[in-house]
Amino acid sequence: MQPPESSSTDVTNADIEGSIAEVEQTLVALKQRYAQIESDRQRKAELKYRLEEIRPQLSNNKLPALQAELKEIKTQLETIEVSLESQLFTIDVFKEPFWQAVRFGGLGIVVGWILKSCAS
Repeated sequence: MQPPESSSTDVTNADIEGSIAEVEQTLVALKQRYAQIESDRQRKAELKYRLEEIRPQLSNNKLPALQAELKEIKTQLETIEVSLESQLFTIDVFKEPFWQAVRFGGLGIVVGWILKSCAS
């Protein structure tokens, strides 16, 4: 009987611990992003409600304060829209699928060349 190799076990354990830590960090970042999205959605709903309250008042009288508030609400809504869109699509989301496609696409081309050369 041979004694088990402790160095390969240590490397494997270190790899597993590193992967777990990476997954935990990704989960924390995902939870934060989700909380921000929910907060932005709630704020967007509140602003739209306030916008609908102001519009009838603005049509009756053209108060500068109401016009300024209306402009501020529209600016905040635009900012929230951009924030929601940018949080849903980040470059990190596309990195892994891109490299998987490159890896397996390249592998498919190499296998195709080998098969073609064997068949000829």
